[in-house]
Amino acid sequence: MTAGATNADKTAPGLSATDLVPRPGRLGEPTMTMREDPRADPRMVAALAPFELDLPPQPMPLPLDAPREQLLEVCAAMEQGMEQLFGSFTAGLEPVAGVTTETIAIPRPGGGEITAYVHRPTDADGVLPGVVHLHGGGMVLLEAAGPAYRHWRDMLAASGLVVIGVEFRNGAGKHGSHPYPGGLDDCVTATRWVLDHADELGIGKVIVSGESGGGNLTLSTVLRAKREGWVDRIAGAYALCPFIHGDWGNPPPELASQHENEGYFLSRDMMATLAVVYDPTGEHNDEPTCWPLKAGADDVAGLPPHVISVNEVDPLRDEGLAYLRLLLANGVSAVGRVVVGTCHGADVLMPATLPDVTAATVRDIKGFADSL
Repeated sequence: MTAGATNADKTAPGLSATDLVPRPGRLGEPTMTMREDPRADPRMVAALAPFELDLPPQPMPLPLDAPREQLLEVCAAMEQGMEQLFGSFTAGLEPVAGVTTETIAIPRPGGGEITAYVHRPTDADGVLPGVVHLHGGGMVLLEAAGPAYRHWRDMLAASGLVVIGVEFRNGAGKHGSHPYPGGLDDCVTATRWVLDHADELGIGKVIVSGESGGGNLTLSTVLRAKREGWVDRIAGAYALCPFIHGDWGNPPPELASQHENEGYFLSRDMMATLAVVYDPTGEHNDEPTCWPLKAGADDVAGLPPHVISVNEVDPLRDEGLAYLRLLLANGVSAVGRVVVGTCHGADVLMPATLPDVTAATVRDIKGFADSL
């Protein structure tokens, strides 16, 4: 190589350096499946294979403009299947040792109660950081009482946290049909209640955390808190694989993961169906507390520290990273984290299959809470 030559000089004629780098996932091979993707953790692929979830899911059975009653029936069936699937991922695991749980009722403004589950270390001594946990399911499906989320909260509690899982109203499923902002209202109410009762709960600083739809609700709760003037009471937010874009029909180029990882555990038509059920009229398409990726500089300026954790082979990866960049561009202390080799939410939902990966995420949440 002669003096002054560069790597570009070694590139074959007619090719740029980028031409020599394979494009990942379905960007490089449009028919690639997660089963074939060399980035995917083989343990995860093997665990998904018996359910054929290492292959693209079947198309949704109804168009987005189908009657709402029919969409709700589809979502109810989807919820049942997902609860069984996620329960199978924790089946056979020994209960997490050293954790005590109790069920509490949080008054809902206007009447009624929000059920919440409190998990704490049995031998806790003194005040501990608190985590308000908001479960996944696209704000439409699943429940905090499910076995996978009970196990997740136990793991967080065993690390030295007091964790409060909120049974918020969903857009569909066994707890009824409550479109936006019903579930978010419950998350906001529960977060304020935990802050108001921190002393009796044995909690010091409080963070909000959740994955997927719970990641949306985590970010939306913090945005609402700023709007309502109490965000300074929240120490931080830890959102995992947040479901925050709102429109998956025509993803913009900067959200390349929606093409790159399409059909990897999730599909765009599945996400679009959940979005329609959550916001049936679409009147909140540009509302940041419905779809946080629609937030602007004024919405996020002055927010508490955030961690945005995403999964490498997840269609939602790049919307989480886009929100991270919005925070950083507006002076918010924010850290990004990519869980390599994993599909959507696998570090939360697959503790038996990926124990080391799950443990790393638990440690990171605990470390974040301790650092504030």
